Amino acid sequence: MSDPIPSIDLDFTAQDPIPESAVERAQELMASGKLFRYGEGGADEADASLLEAEFAALVGTKYCVAFNSCGASLAAALISAGVQRGDKVLMNAFTLAPVPGAVAHAGAEPVFVGITPEYHIDLDDLRRAAESSGATWLMLSYMRGHIPNLGDVFAITEELGLTVIEDCAHTMGASWDGRPTGTFGIAGCFSTQSFKHVNSGEGGLLVTDDEDVAARAVLLSGSYMLYEQHGARPGAEVFDRHRFTTPNFSMRMSALAAALVRPQLELLPQRTEVWNARYRELAHGLRTIDGVSVPDRHESESFVASSIQFSLDHHDIPAVLGRASDRGVFIKWFGSDEPVGFTSRFDHWRYAPEQSLAATPSLAATQSVLAGLCDMRIPLSMTSAQATDIVRIVAHAIEN
Repeated sequence: MSDPIPSIDLDFTAQDPIPESAVERAQELMASGKLFRYGEGGADEADASLLEAEFAALVGTKYCVAFNSCGASLAAALISAGVQRGDKVLMNAFTLAPVPGAVAHAGAEPVFVGITPEYHIDLDDLRRAAESSGATWLMLSYMRGHIPNLGDVFAITEELGLTVIEDCAHTMGASWDGRPTGTFGIAGCFSTQSFKHVNSGEGGLLVTDDEDVAARAVLLSGSYMLYEQHGARPGAEVFDRHRFTTPNFSMRMSALAAALVRPQLELLPQRTEVWNARYRELAHGLRTIDGVSVPDRHESESFVASSIQFSLDHHDIPAVLGRASDRGVFIKWFGSDEPVGFTSRFDHWRYAPEQSLAATPSLAATQSVLAGLCDMRIPLSMTSAQATDIVRIVAHAIEN
């Protein structure tokens, strides 16, 4: 008798091919050797500069600065906004390691804020953490693309006097109530790393409407005195205020990375449609399984679901995920005592000052959420039939 439970042959880390126009442009750059974003004799066809202008137009901001990683752009956003060494920066306890790393890069101290079962920042704990720490900065992560009610978030941050930098590594193309993420705080930072929404291998984009933040970010990125070669920058008089007092951190994006990204921006709506279709199929199926919960999404949240998260109520989650992987379904878990691959959590980042779980009940609650939190990539190559099979495999792995 044949096994009624399928196995699937799907590379969960597969990326779409780079568009042919980007490949051709990359080949031109490699043939010329002009991989640096600046030219002493002029910028010519400066891909990084053009990308900055195009991405600023896409999200509707005045300024954009291209970096060599999203983590670098997050650190630059903090420093450009005025974070000083030793300052405390509030941030979601559910995020990925580059985010507290960016806070440390800026010389500041992460203060972790609890999350809700919907994977959003806990606004009651945000108030508690702000009042107890005295922090005036918030690094707001839309972890894995889950966007909280930004009307509520920014009402509280305004009341508490918090300046917000948005970590939009998982929300390129996403919006709240029609307004793009990255445009609510003083700055927003996006990722062009592989496994995100556009792929240059590595890269980051900082957007802002604040001219001083933009000028400092350009200088921090490593523009030398060639800042006029940036495509979405403030005027020279703004740079005059900062060029002698802002260090060069050599974190700029290369021309080659920018050339790979530019043609992918116009593919975002098409990719979003595919990702979200698979997400909804997976979410619908997973919700029918006992012991599995998938958070509802708010009607104001326009998300871009390149992955799916669900909470699993089971006494032996590693065994469940092992049985799923035996049939080709690879799921990560945030409940492991040790960091694994890309996956770690706030109690693993021991360079941050210890924060007693006993003294912060919301962080104990957050540990409980993370203990059951499972995370699966949605490659663009996943078919509707494969989504159905994945649900069957997960259900079988739980039941057996």
